[in-house]
Amino acid sequence: MSVVQLNFINKSNETKNNEIVIFQKNESSPNGPAVAWRVIQNCGIGDHHPFTFSSVFSVSAVDSYGNYTPRLSASMGQAFEMILARSGDVLKYKGAASNSNEVELENNLSTGAVSAEIYRDGKLCASQRNLAPSSKAAFQFNSNIYIGAAAQIVEGQTIDAAVMSQINTEIDLFGIASADIVMTGGGVGPNATPFTFTLENIVSA
Repeated sequence: MSVVQLNFINKSNETKNNEIVIFQKNESSPNGPAVAWRVIQNCGIGDHHPFTFSSVFSVSAVDSYGNYTPRLSASMGQAFEMILARSGDVLKYKGAASNSNEVELENNLSTGAVSAEIYRDGKLCASQRNLAPSSKAAFQFNSNIYIGAAAQIVEGQTIDAAVMSQINTEIDLFGIASADIVMTGGGVGPNATPFTFTLENIVSA
């Protein structure tokens, strides 16, 4: 997969200004908390919102002193480590990961926990907090995204478990070059229906 061009279209009957949240699950810890990778806001009926889904990743780390490292480009099968250099705590490329389908980030500081973060298309996609020295985070993603309507969701922050349990639309982007994600349903009163999200105008890769 290189880059998938996606276009969210609001064709619903919903007059309430919902936020549309899109996230992925880290397959290395699928039961862990998910991060709101993208949040589409104020997209009224008839509006559309284009965005991309690519395999461009980067990683960073946050040390116990609140220092954020620069983001380093990352590919599946690569490992990174947090070490104490002469200038202070730094993140650097370590070599091949133990699993070719994962990006790994290891805390090789002698003291202090770190948080590992991975970004897709420049937006936070997943994180693992409080990694003790000599422990590591592992990130693995498939081509599936989850999408749903919610309220008070902040892009880049952990999604509440109760909200996650209500978002059950899973879309597989494997083999797709571009597509529309069309939201229908909603409304008020007896004619209201659940939201549905479907792929339309699919162009194969």
